[in-house]
Order: sequence, then C-alpha cells, then structure tokens
Amino acid sequence: MTTIPTLVGRGVRLEPVAAEHAPALAPLVDAALWAGMTTPLPDTPEAMEQHVAGLAARPGVVAFAVVDELLEPGAVVGVTSFYDIDLRIGRVEIGHTFYGRRWWGTHVNPAAKLALLTHAFDVWGVERVALRADARNVRSLAAIERLGATREGVLRSHRLAPDGSRGDTVYFSVLRDEWPATRASLEARLA
Repeated sequence: MTTIPTLVGRGVRLEPVAAEHAPALAPLVDAALWAGMTTPLPDTPEAMEQHVAGLAARPGVVAFAVVDELLEPGAVVGVTSFYDIDLRIGRVEIGHTFYGRRWWGTHVNPAAKLALLTHAFDVWGVERVALRADARNVRSLAAIERLGATREGVLRSHRLAPDGSRGDTVYFSVLRDEWPATRASLEARLA
C-alpha cells in the first residue's frame, strides 16, 4: 500500500492529503465541530499541517483530502480516511472524517463514502467495512446510519479526548453481502 490512489466520486475527488491542503482545511474546523475527536483541535494552518502529517505517518492509515467538484469546484472541503486496514483478513475502517459546515447535508459525504466503499469492496475485495463515531456526536451517527451501515453496538469508555475526558464509541459496519444494497441506496441519493 505504498501508492495512495486518487478516488473520483460523484461530485467529489479524494486525493492523498498533504501539507498543501492544510491552509484550506484549518478554517473549516472549530471546537464545536471537533468535539468527540481524539486529536487536538487543528484550527491553524500549522496545527492542521501537523494533523495531516500525523495521519500520513500512521501505519495502516490512508488519508484523503476531499475536494468538491459540484458546489465549489476545486475547493478542499474536508478529510476522510481508511484506517485499521487488514487486507489479509478482509477488513478496513473508514473514519477520521470531517467536512466544513457549508458541505454538511450536501452530496459530499455520501459521494465520498461511496468512493471509499467502492474501493474497499471492489478493488481491495474486503468482507467488512466498519465506521464509528463518538456516542455524543448525534449528527455523525445519523450520517453513518443514512449511509446504510448497520449499527453493531457501543464500546464503553473507548475514546480519550485531548482534554482527558472519556467517551463511548458507536460501531457500524457494511458487509460484503450488504454492499450491493448499500451501493444502490447511495447511488439513488446522489442521482
């Protein structure tokens, strides 16, 4: 997995995230948006550059800058990633995701997730894709459910926030035999 592909979706492009994306990404985040994340708030270009470098340096993480191609063509609007990749047993997680508020509720999240799920199932041939979110992040939990993922359960006291507080994690998944229906649902949303 030495080469990170650029993934093209319906109205989005996912390109390997790099330091040059940091100036566009930093203004998209604030304390309220970042609540429930497990890393410090990267709300300056320098802090975002460190955040991006940290993602790129983590083994088993393939991180993408999400570029809008519909509402504001060429605008960098967020980040999403594959992580905990284990192709030997056919599983991967999707997460480390955030988008600027202007793109909430638009085509961006379903299009990005469709591109990621398509790559995971159709290129890598995985059997399971998991997604998770902080149990307090109602907006993210609803977005994951709208993707068609199945809620599996809650891991209690699973997350450690930068301020030292602990939170629960809600897990979801899409399995290979569920993928055709999930794909059809996402494609219908984006049509």
